[in-house]
Amino acid sequence: MISKPIGVFDSGYGGLTILKEMVSVLPQFDFVYMGDNARAPYGTKSFETIYEYTLQCVQWFFDQGCPLVILACNTASAKALRTIQQKDLPLIDTNKRVLGVIRPTSEVIGNFTQTGHVAVLGTTGTVESGSYLIEISKFFPEINVSQEACPEWVSIVENNQIESPEADYYVKKHIDNILTSDKKIDTLLLACTHYPLLQEVIKKHIPENISIISQGNIVAQSLKNYLEKHRNIAEICSKQGKRHYFTTGNATDFNNHASLFFGSEIKANQLFLG
Repeated sequence: MISKPIGVFDSGYGGLTILKEMVSVLPQFDFVYMGDNARAPYGTKSFETIYEYTLQCVQWFFDQGCPLVILACNTASAKALRTIQQKDLPLIDTNKRVLGVIRPTSEVIGNFTQTGHVAVLGTTGTVESGSYLIEISKFFPEINVSQEACPEWVSIVENNQIESPEADYYVKKHIDNILTSDKKIDTLLLACTHYPLLQEVIKKHIPENISIISQGNIVAQSLKNYLEKHRNIAEICSKQGKRHYFTTGNATDFNNHASLFFGSEIKANQLFLG
């Protein structure tokens, strides 16, 4: 096992789209990825359940020696991150760090819009949490933010139905909903790590003047900046360019799906959480 890798957590496969960009930007660092596939999806679960599951997985990363854990899951970032940072980390280890994907995205989203009208497309859990509304307002209080929950999109991606009539129907349905609610929207934020795989379908149903923003590169650049500012954390993290993968679900199923998200083959080990 790697000595002190950076941990990357997701409820399933989607976080691999984030990890792919992290590896590209920070190839020298070691990473351990874990998908909680056995208990996915997180998007429809309660705050308490998501917090409980996420904390358990964060503790697992700490047990593997990770000094830093990235919640590469919008739902976990929305419903568990703040509580873990404020309540649990001081009790577990004040030298450990847990970061999410919502804040880094919110810090830059205003740079992409010309009209000041942005749409957030996410899971039901992410949308209901209101986390993007809160965070974006901190950095860009003048921006008008609309939200749309797209619960069918995750299963469409995971079932490899991206080019199916169902994908076309449900993408069009939610895009029409959000663009009808605010005709000045010029930026769509894909606030779920599965959604970038639907980008080509989305493009078919939006005007050319609307930009689609996915989080992978944004989060990867944010992590790079974080490590440059926090040299004490960067120096602790091991740097052999190694990656290990784990899933709480079936490893064969995970491996079969993973290349769709990561862009190359992956061999994961099955993990049984207590």
